[in-house]
Amino acid sequence: MSEMLFRGVAPALVTPFTAADELDLDAFKRLIDAQIEGGVSGLVVLGTTGENPTITHEERRTLVETAVEQTAGRVPVIIGTGTNNTKESITFSQEAMEAGADGLLVVGPYYNKPSQAGFSAHVKAIAEATHAPIIIYNVPGRTSFNISAETTLALAQSIEEVVGVKEASGDLAQISDILAGRPDGFAVYAGDDEMSLPICALGGDGCVSVISNAEPEAFCSLVDASLEDDIEAARRQHLNLLPAMRACFYETNPVPVKAVLAADGMMTPHVRLPLTAAGESSEVYRRIMTAFGRN
Repeated sequence: MSEMLFRGVAPALVTPFTAADELDLDAFKRLIDAQIEGGVSGLVVLGTTGENPTITHEERRTLVETAVEQTAGRVPVIIGTGTNNTKESITFSQEAMEAGADGLLVVGPYYNKPSQAGFSAHVKAIAEATHAPIIIYNVPGRTSFNISAETTLALAQSIEEVVGVKEASGDLAQISDILAGRPDGFAVYAGDDEMSLPICALGGDGCVSVISNAEPEAFCSLVDASLEDDIEAARRQHLNLLPAMRACFYETNPVPVKAVLAADGMMTPHVRLPLTAAGESSEVYRRIMTAFGRN
């Protein structure tokens, strides 16, 4: 097995857009620098938070190349390349690695709801085509497909390229089974910010985070304390950040965190249809700003 790609926090970066619905690469570069300066251990580009279903193939190439160039080797860059089309996932994965990415994030296929064997074959095909480090991504709330603990462990043991899992099932029993049975060096990351403390306390390796986009230093301090077994400090920071972690889902992610980043002057709040931005006069916008202490 290859060594884990990172230990700590890797933000699932938002994709900044202009008000005219074009990529805002200047804002993307600012965001990357702010995350690295805030102490993150890796970057995830084109995950769920990056609105990847609405990104064109050409835009994908541009974002990957920009991320790799701007990061300049300071932390690993991991690209979300999984789709519900295995051939397309392979193409995206090959292009990401050719552009200089350090690894891939492969989500459970959405909509077509494969069997566990079908998902395993999907991952194996991507691994054989790229020989790149792969973090599998279990988010059944988005995909209607749960990657079982048995499947995750079987992939970890049988495919050298599978180096970790981002677990966003919210099922602590399932995640505990993965932690108990994983081979040496296989990373287990929280896929929900609020699960970082319990997962790290059980021996996990960090989080692929939403809130880090807006609060990198504070969230890194939470995860670092959790990884260092400073449970008192981790608990205190967890409770401090709890309102903001929950506010990230007052509307569909990344709508809330983009609203906060816009309030901070980092980018526009624009999200692509079918998502819509939180209006500044709305009650949910006020609740988001209050939770993040931006009012």
